[in-house]
Amino acid sequence: MNNTMKIDGHMAVIQYDPEIDMLRGEFIGLNGGADFYAKDLDALRKEGETSLRVFLQTCKAHQIEPMKAFSGKFQTRIPPKIHAQAAEAAAARGVSLNNLVQEAIEHELNAGI
Repeated sequence: MNNTMKIDGHMAVIQYDPEIDMLRGEFIGLNGGADFYAKDLDALRKEGETSLRVFLQTCKAHQIEPMKAFSGKFQTRIPPKIHAQAAEAAAARGVSLNNLVQEAIEHELNAGI
C-alpha cells in the first residue's frame, strides 16, 4: 500500500491536505481518533509516534480498549447483476456466496503486498 505508514506496529493512512499544505496521517484500527500532521515524511513519522503514544496513554489512564473491535460481519451494496453473477460463480464452485467474497477479499489483500 503506497499511502500507508507503519508506526510502532500500527498502520496509518497518509494523505496530502491541500487546504493546509501538509501531510495528514490517520491511524486505522484504533478505537478513536489519533491523527497527525507535518510538512515532510520524517516529521510526519515523529508526529505519528507522539500522537499514538498520547492516544495509548489516554486509553490506559481511562481503562479504554485502544483497538477497534471487528465482528467479522459487514454489509455491502453491489449492483444486482454483479450479485447474480457472484451467486452463480459461488454455486458453480460449490461454495457459499460468503466464502466467494472472503476469497476475493483475501486475494485482493494479498495482491497489494
